[in-house]
Order: sequence, then C-alpha cells, then structure tokens
Amino acid sequence: MTIFKAIILGIIQGVAEFLPISSSAHLIVFPYLFGWEESSLAFDVALHFGTMMAVLVIFFKDWWNLFVGAIKDIKNKKKTTNGKMFWYLVVATIPAAIVGFLLDDVIENVIRNNIWLIASALAIMGMLIYLGDKWATHHYKKEKKFEDITLKEAIIIGMSQAFAVIPGFSRSGTTILAGRLQGISKEAITKFTFLLSVPVICGATVLKVTDLALTKEVIVGIISSFAMGIITIKFLLNYIKKHDFSVFAFYRVILALVVFEVVKVLVCLWYFIVQV
Repeated sequence: MTIFKAIILGIIQGVAEFLPISSSAHLIVFPYLFGWEESSLAFDVALHFGTMMAVLVIFFKDWWNLFVGAIKDIKNKKKTTNGKMFWYLVVATIPAAIVGFLLDDVIENVIRNNIWLIASALAIMGMLIYLGDKWATHHYKKEKKFEDITLKEAIIIGMSQAFAVIPGFSRSGTTILAGRLQGISKEAITKFTFLLSVPVICGATVLKVTDLALTKEVIVGIISSFAMGIITIKFLLNYIKKHDFSVFAFYRVILALVVFEVVKVLVCLWYFIVQV
C-alpha cells in the first residue's frame, strides 16, 4: 500500500465512521471500485483507532465526567446521572465485544470477501434508517434526552451494534436506528453512539494489535482518519440539529446500486472471456 492510498483510506474512515454509512463497508468497497489491493482487517482497525482518538478529543470532558461519576457512585454508594450513563455504556459494549471476538476469523476470511452481502447490507440498512427515523419523528411527541436513556434501552442499542460486525450495516447506523425506534432524540442517540464507539474500537484494536506492523503508511492512515474524524464529528453534531438522517440513507442505497452494477459488469466480462 502506498502513502497516498493510506491517506485516502484514512479520510474515508474519518468520514464514514461517524456518519451512519458504514466505514468498514467503504474501506472494502472503494478499493474494490478503484481496483486497489484490499487492505487487511488489522489496517482497518488501525484507522478506527484514529477515529477513536478523535472521539476522545471531542468528548474528553464528557468521558471524564462519566468516569468520575462512576467512581463517586461506588465510593458514596449512590447513583448519579454520570455514573449511571458510564455503566450503561459499559453494558452496551458487551454484545458487540462478544460477537466480534467469536466471529473474528469469519469476519476476516468470509464476510469481508462477500461484496454482494456488503452491498445488500448497505441498501437494507439505508431503507431501515430512513423508515425508522421518519416513524420515530411522527410517533414520539416527546423524545428522550441523553440522560433519560434507560438500562433496557442501552442494552437494546448494544445488541443492535453487534450486527455491525457485518460491513455495510454500520455501527453508528444500527445504534442510531435502535435509539430512534425507542424514542431517543437525534442529538441524544448520536452522542451515545459516539461515546459507545470508544470501548468497542479500543477492544478491536487490542484484538488486532499483534497483527499490525507500525509502518509509515499505517501512521499516516491513523493521522488522516483522526483529522477527518474531528471534522466529521463537529459537522454531524451541527447537521442533526436541523436535519434528519435521510440523506445518509439515500446515499447508502445509491452506493449499493453502484456496487451491484459494477459486480454485474465484471461477471459479464468474466463470462465473455471464459466463452471466448
């Protein structure tokens, strides 16, 4: 892999990680469309580490308050909002951690090589995000704030995140959809999703750290994903104040259709060559 490709993939990761469009799918689909050599899962995890650092920078104060709140709860034997939300985030991390650990080899060797499955996941989740967001907007007259999220809702959000091991479903896409269907506001579920990304990505990084050589391409990729992640987080936090998630849903479906057409063309070419 060249430094140029590492920068481009880092930028793609920084944008796609926080928008509900699936960064894992983009890191597979774009090299596929451009004819580049597919990057390894370990390299993708390294790029995710860059975006995790972006979350820590933007939400450092939030994470610090949550952590301190949890410590005070244990020390004083009482429940505070910050302490409660800290443990809810921990619990919501467990399903994805278990699934990711158990299916690590399947993800690496089977799922990531199935471009049809990835494109299908992009399209299906695109339609679900659109319909779910619209339904929640009209169904819930009063939506819940971040601090109103319950343990049951956090568990459901965590379980939905487990589906994101399949590239195309999107970690942020599944958690945002799960939150919106439970009446959680756009701003609240987006914040919860961003905070939830830290322990999940941290766990994936630990799992793959031994498979990754710290080359200059990897370092450049991490830096570019970090920088673009900062920009994307700030953009989305402002964007959802006045808009819904429709544009991201439409984009997912369009990208899936592009992938399907490219695959069909390649299949036709292969068939023609074989016949000749």
